[in-house]
Amino acid sequence: MHSSCLSFLLLFAGSAASQQIWDIWQTTWDRSGLFTSLAPSTPINFVSPSAIGSADIVVDDTSVFQTVYGFGGSLTDSAAELLSNLKTQNSNNYWALLDYLFSPTDGANAAGLNYIRVPLGASDFSASVYNYDETSGDTSFNNFNINAAPSYVFSVLQDIMSVNSYLKIHVLPWSPPGWMKSSGSMNGGSLSSNYVTSYATYLFKCLQGFQSKGLTPYAISIQNEPQNSDTTYPSCTMPVAVEAQIGMALRSMMNNNGFGAVRIIGFDHNWSGVSSYAIPLLQAAPNSFAGVAFHCYEGTVSEQAAFQAAFPDKEIYFTECTGSLGSDWWSDIKWYMNNIFIGEKFSESLFSRLIGCILEGALSYGASTGLMWNLALDGNGDPFLPGSDSCGGGCRGIVQINNDGTYSVNQEFYSMAQASKGIIPKDVGGPFGQRIGVTIGGTLASTLTVGAYVTGRVNPTDWLRYSIVVLNENDGTSTGGAWDPVAVHTTIEFQGMQASYTFPVGVTTLWWFAPGTSLNGTKEESYTLYSETDGKQQQPFHIIR
Repeated sequence: MHSSCLSFLLLFAGSAASQQIWDIWQTTWDRSGLFTSLAPSTPINFVSPSAIGSADIVVDDTSVFQTVYGFGGSLTDSAAELLSNLKTQNSNNYWALLDYLFSPTDGANAAGLNYIRVPLGASDFSASVYNYDETSGDTSFNNFNINAAPSYVFSVLQDIMSVNSYLKIHVLPWSPPGWMKSSGSMNGGSLSSNYVTSYATYLFKCLQGFQSKGLTPYAISIQNEPQNSDTTYPSCTMPVAVEAQIGMALRSMMNNNGFGAVRIIGFDHNWSGVSSYAIPLLQAAPNSFAGVAFHCYEGTVSEQAAFQAAFPDKEIYFTECTGSLGSDWWSDIKWYMNNIFIGEKFSESLFSRLIGCILEGALSYGASTGLMWNLALDGNGDPFLPGSDSCGGGCRGIVQINNDGTYSVNQEFYSMAQASKGIIPKDVGGPFGQRIGVTIGGTLASTLTVGAYVTGRVNPTDWLRYSIVVLNENDGTSTGGAWDPVAVHTTIEFQGMQASYTFPVGVTTLWWFAPGTSLNGTKEESYTLYSETDGKQQQPFHIIR
């Protein structure tokens, strides 16, 4: 990146780091910038600290939290059908879209989304209701058939994986087969008690089925939204004790049959169910579940804190929230960034004044993923299961696929793309970013929400990448006033140095490279020579081009 602007500097033990910001991606409230790369003609230098700006972002790389596995959405049958149709109608647009969504290449004009949730059987976004074994009473699953799913689900997944080898696939059912349920239907009802063990076997067969397609899942959930029963689409209520029992049986099967590395994720429902379901589930089967997943439709993100406190060593995933047709573009982005995709926000409370911020988004409450709902829909929120009432006003996809072979991306994409740029691997085969500490001060601190991350390197002598994702919502309305979007002059404090940047109203992602700091506050590297533009170790002499 920026190979024409290479400059190098020699760092000696105890000397101050001389980092520079070269890379900026930005989406503005007025859409004058839409996930736009803004490579400055001259770098933004970190220099000796002076007066702070109207806001002051303090990045603390001695506080390191969870790895962020990535962002994405659900490849429902509807999304897969639309994408498959686009491939047939306009192959160039199809591959261009997949590249824009999923390419993880450093510096590419792409979001690098890499976490996909896939329904096992029908959901409310399927052409019809189906599962993988329609034969009543077939507890030996002789008639299990993974090909009951539309073929385009697997072909699109395979295409996505060809673009992004980091892709993580998280599978889960919206309902057991109807013959296993008290209702006799996949729509609504609950699992019959005599099929608990059989259902665990069914889920294990699903894992084997995906593996046979070259798509070994990263994770599996037992039941989507186990506190929801709706007779208009596949759904199923499942008590905590039942999900725990299934989880234990499934975990044993997986461990004994080559799927020991696949995670089982519990709950997968709303924030409001933390105390009534997520915590009791992990108390009942702590060794079977790697963690739990949350949705946005009831409760508030702060409720994740209770699960964090109860199970600090378990993982948290945020896996579903949908856009709604007709909602306001900028208001949606503000909500998504504040509640899901980034984390720390200043508050006027006494506690917040003491720590400099409050926790705000799902990631700041320990989530390792941030997902929206349908990966793709058309402009009317179609297609969806006939008769389903799950999207009364119409759900909006991350991508809109049009019937003329064109596509566009929505606010859900721009929100996730900005967040994803902060955590995707810097190097091929390298790690994803980890969340690190950040606080916000200054007179306009309340207008910013910030997430900060550090990304490791394949070559241990290369500098680490540090990034911040910043929402500036200083538009007047956040404080109850009239519409008046104003940029915020901000200082960025890092390892005893300071940079300055004026953030427009919108979302900005920027990064720099620097040697790591150990937890005792000392720099880990004594001396070496680096390129300021990408942090790679270079030849041990000064070069200026």
